[in-house]
Amino acid sequence: MLKRSLLLLFTLGITVAAQVSTSRQYPIDANHSTVGFSVPIMGGLSKVRGKFTDFTINLTNNERDITKSSVNVVIKATSVNTGIDGRDRHLRTAEFFDVEKFPEITFQSSRIEKKGKQLIALGTLTMHGVAKEIALPFIVTGVNENADKTKKTVGYSASIVLNRRDYGINYTHKTVPNFIGDDITVEIDLITRAIDLK
Repeated sequence: MLKRSLLLLFTLGITVAAQVSTSRQYPIDANHSTVGFSVPIMGGLSKVRGKFTDFTINLTNNERDITKSSVNVVIKATSVNTGIDGRDRHLRTAEFFDVEKFPEITFQSSRIEKKGKQLIALGTLTMHGVAKEIALPFIVTGVNENADKTKKTVGYSASIVLNRRDYGINYTHKTVPNFIGDDITVEIDLITRAIDLK
């Protein structure tokens, strides 16, 4: 009986170790990744596009079962960049992101779901002091291996539409109320650094 119990514990230990070993950090190549957004102007007559240039993404990927993966995102709100300095300064004020009071935008996944080919990261998005549960659809855009198959690079893409007023960003143009739209399209394109396959 003792031998059987020891054998069971040993087998369980091997199984758990194997499961743990399949999860590892996938470092993000921030220089070739983008956390971007687009804002409709005057009901869609035009769009303003921008991005955040300072962000950290911790991606833990389970290579056997992606639903056991997780992602944690921290974006520095002050790094907002639409290409026009005056507009970016305005976006950093209390009328928009209020970066002095709310310096970070964060997303922490709670679980990953897979529905057919569709992957969804469910978790908490906190922006402008408001935390809300969201479902972020994403895809794996591809995997690239080097010539001797010792390293690989993985790409991911995600897109979601968020209503800025849900997060207390309620600025309205004084003379043209619909000048800045409420529904903001967030587009994220990530590529990992080369991952060792050894």
